[in-house]
Amino acid sequence: MNKRWLWVVVGLLFLLAIGPFLIPVPALKGLVDARTLTDADSKFVNIKGVDIHYKDIGSGDNVFVLLHGFGASTFSWREVMPELAKVGRVIAFDRPSFGLTARPTSWGKFNPYDPQSQVELTIGLMDALGINKATLVGHSAGGVVALNTALSYPNRVSRLVLVDAAVYESGALASWLLPVLNVPQIDHLGPLLARSLQSGGDDFLRSTWHDPSKITQAIYDGYHKPFKIKDWDKALWNLTRSNYSLQPENRLKELTIPVLVVSGDDDRIVQTKNSIKLSDGIPGAKFEVIKNAGHIPFEEQPAEFMRVLMGWLNI
Repeated sequence: MNKRWLWVVVGLLFLLAIGPFLIPVPALKGLVDARTLTDADSKFVNIKGVDIHYKDIGSGDNVFVLLHGFGASTFSWREVMPELAKVGRVIAFDRPSFGLTARPTSWGKFNPYDPQSQVELTIGLMDALGINKATLVGHSAGGVVALNTALSYPNRVSRLVLVDAAVYESGALASWLLPVLNVPQIDHLGPLLARSLQSGGDDFLRSTWHDPSKITQAIYDGYHKPFKIKDWDKALWNLTRSNYSLQPENRLKELTIPVLVVSGDDDRIVQTKNSIKLSDGIPGAKFEVIKNAGHIPFEEQPAEFMRVLMGWLNI
């Protein structure tokens, strides 16, 4: 009997070890290189071995660097970039695994998808563009990157704007889970898990708007565009399995620069109470609510968002 159970255990372990590799992960067809999908104002620069896609408009001493949220890209800033460019230089870039930025499937010590590397890429982009200091405007997960950048490089950030920032709802993985997601069996299946997000992408986009009936086909197309790029699924998986937390919420008191925290009044992704909590934790921070807006107020209510932002900037 004991011998029989031993063989059962051995069989189960074999299935766990080999079974995932028996599940096919076919390559997606019809995908193209990111550079075939560029806009007229698209630019690229290589930072730490990663081709970063960015847009750069306006001029002047006031410099703004915009960091988009999960599943977004430079496209999400389209409504406010021209207005912000009236008072300074505006740079928006695609974070790794999003937009038209390169999607490496292998790397050395520098993992472009992990939180600290995204800080280094932000500063690296500023260095490459000759920017000594900038106002960082970060949305959702991009707000976390902006906050981490301000804490890591306080002398490079003049002001901080955190829009529905996912500081308390970051989706960061528990430390014990990271090794699990990096075992070869799980890593093999990772792209399949990432592809499941594509099917629910439109539902998620609608959940980010207060009034989803205002989402036009052009907006849907703008968010669908990155799904045409080679290795988008692998990159999204690499981002997921690299998503540990730098715990910026424990260092908020270190901020000495002006900070504006903004929330849509109907944000179902990052609850407004958590944006209030974030603002309360930052010395001297100002909190503003955009009415009739969900998780992306600068898309849904761009005029009101700019009114709030310009009033706070006072420039």
